[in-house]
Amino acid sequence: MSVLAPPRPRPPVARRLSRAAFGRQPIGLLLGAPYALFIAALFAYPLGLALWMSFHHYFFTAPGVNVARPFVGLDNYRTVLSNPAVRQSFTNILVFLVINVPLTVGLSLLLATALNAAIPFRSFFRVSYYVPYVTASVAMVGVWLSLFGSGGLANRVLGPLAPSPSWLINEHWAMPSIALFVTWKQLGFFILLYLAALQNVHKELYEAAAVDGATRWQSFRAVTVPGVRTATTLVTILAIITGANLFTEPYLLTGGGGPNGSSASPVLLMYQQGIEQNHPDLASAIGVLLVIGVLAIAGIQRVLERD
Repeated sequence: MSVLAPPRPRPPVARRLSRAAFGRQPIGLLLGAPYALFIAALFAYPLGLALWMSFHHYFFTAPGVNVARPFVGLDNYRTVLSNPAVRQSFTNILVFLVINVPLTVGLSLLLATALNAAIPFRSFFRVSYYVPYVTASVAMVGVWLSLFGSGGLANRVLGPLAPSPSWLINEHWAMPSIALFVTWKQLGFFILLYLAALQNVHKELYEAAAVDGATRWQSFRAVTVPGVRTATTLVTILAIITGANLFTEPYLLTGGGGPNGSSASPVLLMYQQGIEQNHPDLASAIGVLLVIGVLAIAGIQRVLERD
């Protein structure tokens, strides 16, 4: 004959409401409050201001000067969407993401897997891949120009197979060249993310796969790839966000988005419209469209990954 345990008394209503609002450990909210305020001040407020500016006729004035900034509705969005340069910049960044994101995910995972194994000079290779990421972009641009400039090493090696005009002044090769540069420069950071994720993949899984006769490639597909799936999501989202904010590379490598705007990015146009031409309202509209586009791509990526 079993004896049923008496039901636990339910906590008071006030305690249940407090737990629902603040969680089981309210001290976590207190510890996270400074960072939440930092995020609100550094990101939420500028984003809200940019959204407000995109619906008004806004321009910069001298400090203390009050001028009317009337509400214009969707006029700023119509203006930027009807601009061929803006439409081309979004196409350019889409080309960049199609090249950069798969290369970043694939190469960083493969290299992290190799660097996680017991290979000679492992520490040296880990540092070597990370050096371009921590080095100033201006210095790395100088290296890339020496490789892919008109008289660069790549053209001398390829000879008649090299594109004409050269890589960075060629309308068809400018953005792919920038995508390869960004992939190479930031690869070390994503390798570190995957190296950290690989530490959580149990070695017993690899041993079990080896006992079942799996090859290294089969173990990689059946054990490594599923084991670092969370890291892959993080790497993909960070690569998309980084690519969407592309500015320094086209500004330095192609002289501000050339040739003929084939390497211009939305962020570069935001700088040109907002700072150089004093049209921050149009720049804000481009920025809002860019945020919407990034969120849409990230949402599609999450849905595909869930399936």
